[in-house]
Amino acid sequence: MASIKRSIPYTDKAPVRQGIYSQAVVVGRTVYVSGQLGLDPTSGQLVTGGVQAQAKQALTNMGEILKAAGCRYNNVVKTTVLLADITDFNLVNDVYKQFFTSNFPARAAYQVAGLPRGGLVEVEAVAVLGPITDVP
Repeated sequence: MASIKRSIPYTDKAPVRQGIYSQAVVVGRTVYVSGQLGLDPTSGQLVTGGVQAQAKQALTNMGEILKAAGCRYNNVVKTTVLLADITDFNLVNDVYKQFFTSNFPARAAYQVAGLPRGGLVEVEAVAVLGPITDVP
């Protein structure tokens, strides 16, 4: 059986990892992006402005990681959104649809007991490398 290639892309345009995990892992043509909080990559602190500001920053960070892995938002096929308060779901959706505009990825959203650093939202993703042709 042939081995499958694994690589670990990295960008300093997203927050520096602060644990024993990678920003993303690429296995074959599949990209697994670790959960992104609304952290400013320069300061390493959560952005101010509430859940929408944090969601925008988290998705911006994700975009930088996707770029480092060789893809874009339209390559994302699945996301998971973790919320400190599920009543923020619609507020986060308003931001989410600025990044995912058509052929939306599959998604799950959950309220969790707590997020690292007191974050209000965290988003992780699975993407595929290469051109994608959408069919009906």
